[in-house]
Amino acid sequence: MDFWAFVGGYWWLAFPLLGAAGGAAGAWEKAARRRHKRRLEILKAKSELKAAQSGLRSPALAGATPADAAPESQAAQLERLFAAHDAVTARWLEYELDVAKLIAFPAMSDGRQPLTAAYLRAKRVADGLRPASAKAHLTHQELTEYRNAVTDYEVAFDVAERDARRIKDSSFTQAERKRLDTAQQLLTVAVDQAATPAERQLAYRRVREELDGLLSLSDEAIDVLEQKVALELPAAASSAGGSSARASAASSAGADAASSAGADPRLTPPPAPPPASAVPSPGPPAREPKTGPPPAPSDVTPAPGRIVRPKPTP
Repeated sequence: MDFWAFVGGYWWLAFPLLGAAGGAAGAWEKAARRRHKRRLEILKAKSELKAAQSGLRSPALAGATPADAAPESQAAQLERLFAAHDAVTARWLEYELDVAKLIAFPAMSDGRQPLTAAYLRAKRVADGLRPASAKAHLTHQELTEYRNAVTDYEVAFDVAERDARRIKDSSFTQAERKRLDTAQQLLTVAVDQAATPAERQLAYRRVREELDGLLSLSDEAIDVLEQKVALELPAAASSAGGSSARASAASSAGADAASSAGADPRLTPPPAPPPASAVPSPGPPAREPKTGPPPAPSDVTPAPGRIVRPKPTP
């Protein structure tokens, strides 16, 4: 009876007690997660240590000679580092020289972005520590510094590229994004081989106007873009050549037909230029020349649609 009286008088104590129990359960769960994480780290470290020990013992267990277990030469290490260094530089030049990529991911050319600035600093450090050739003799410290610089260079580029693809043009205003979209559409016309040279040049000038004040194009990128815009149109050239060939073939065919019919060259009109898309239809048959002396120029009655050239008087 006393218990129920206590509960009836102090029932409101149930709420703080429940809160305290919930807090204790949450703290226990966090501690369990930390213990599980430490256990996984310990297992990972043990596995890496076992793998390293097995790698050191493998030459001896396999019966390998000391020459087979010799470390990599410095020249081979430098060649491998040069290849990694040049690969990252080539990936960066794809953004630096391709205006389409530069418009799609403008953060890669914006040094105000923290990650892009970090990449540019890592690039300068790696370029400064790069030896002249793989045959250069470096100390162990110099080789280690260059290796670390190349690693930082790769990581900085990967991070900057991922961030640029994530934010895209979100750092620009709505009006600036509209200008970038317009420049992207005009760039497609400027490098389209089906467009005329005048259309390409106009689109190229519009692209430069839209990007003015938004993106800074390097001189190399402008040269590459101008080379793409200045490409000749092979379709138009072949079409013009085919039209000329058809016109010359039609002219020769008309001359052969006139000579085979025996027509008087003085009464035969010059062939009209045929259209480019069709072969000209043959004209009316030539009239048979009359026997005897030719009539006087005043007595000649021209046929409808024919041009008669009078014979000069001797």
